Amino acid sequence: MTTEATPSASAQPLSGVRVLDLSRVLAGPWCTQTLADLGADVIKVERPATVGADGRRSGGDDTRGWGPPFLKDEHGADTLEAAYYLGTNRNKRSITVDIARPEGQALIRRMALRSDVFVENYKVGDMARYGLDHASLSALNPRLIYCSVTGFGQTGPYRERAGYDYAIQGMGGLMSVTGPSRAEIADDAPGGGPQKVGVAVADLFTGMYATTAILAALRHRDLTGVGQAIDMALLDTQVAMLANLGANYLTTGVAPQRVGNAHQNIVPYQVFEVRDGHMILAVGNDSQFVKFCEVAGQPQLARDPRYARNADRVRHRTELVPLLAALMKARTRADWLESLEAAKVPCGPINDLDDVFADPQVAQRGMTVEMPHPQAGRVRLVASPMKFSATPVQYRRPPPLLGEHTIEVLREFDLDDAAIKALRAARAI
Repeated sequence: MTTEATPSASAQPLSGVRVLDLSRVLAGPWCTQTLADLGADVIKVERPATVGADGRRSGGDDTRGWGPPFLKDEHGADTLEAAYYLGTNRNKRSITVDIARPEGQALIRRMALRSDVFVENYKVGDMARYGLDHASLSALNPRLIYCSVTGFGQTGPYRERAGYDYAIQGMGGLMSVTGPSRAEIADDAPGGGPQKVGVAVADLFTGMYATTAILAALRHRDLTGVGQAIDMALLDTQVAMLANLGANYLTTGVAPQRVGNAHQNIVPYQVFEVRDGHMILAVGNDSQFVKFCEVAGQPQLARDPRYARNADRVRHRTELVPLLAALMKARTRADWLESLEAAKVPCGPINDLDDVFADPQVAQRGMTVEMPHPQAGRVRLVASPMKFSATPVQYRRPPPLLGEHTIEVLREFDLDDAAIKALRAARAI
């Protein structure tokens, strides 16, 4: 089931909250798309379009050009909107402002006076040069919540460095525990060594932490009437999201090693080869292990003192896993899945995206949404996972074209035609 776009103006959790979004690429836009899905009026501020000597048009969020794939128009030709951009910018309005020009800076300050949240992911110091830093804007609007998203934060020896998800996954320890174990494949072999995660999880987690922080700051402002600054860093987030592995290290002083598709603290909890492919077995406790052994026709394994408790299974991983691997290879994936699901033993297939979006559970949960689009007619997007009983997520606007709403938004801030014309003449919009 594909969720239909819902342009209703009925109240949502963040109805009436205005967000000035000066972020681009992923972490910031992921945050502001979530706020927009919750009902906030997100105004995406982008660089005006320019045409280079080669005739190519550029400008706006960098991800507009991060393709292929690009969205196809109604005639099947590529548009200027990359799929990457489409995935992080629905429910927003786009305006173009050149904040390097004094007129553009004055315009942003005017808008900040009547905004609730300001999100930016410029390098440390850039906003101060433009007079758009927290100190400057909070002096104009003490109720403003100002969220900065950078690679390394506003303090510390690395604060002036640019931060990218890939590098942060490496610096923050995630790649040291991701990839095949040395027992499976040597570091210098093809496909060996540390691996990054398949999506930019440091960016995405930072965006979600930023969303949570903004919501908390809005609550604080409701109580006190005063806004505040939020300093979000990709590296901080990456360290925090190590979760149990970070706790393992702090408890023991021993750095966790890569274990491939296995789990550091639970056995068996990994990918196994079966007769016709691969699948996941995720035994989370001792009673589930008993059930697995019964389904596998080897109940004595669960009574073996080396394997009866999870802590013992972890200690004897190298002996137990080969035994289980041999059992798993004897049956097909469908056979295992049917038997284990009936016994309530956690398991699952390894789906590609064809399988994911064809899955009846994913379909029933409405995890795709179709929206009207001015170039393509319709655009299909991944839906929000947030399910509310009283204030459901609404899909009001497709990802905007560059500067699509500039005139509309400026008029809402009481700029008349003459003022807008002057901004155009100054190349500020």
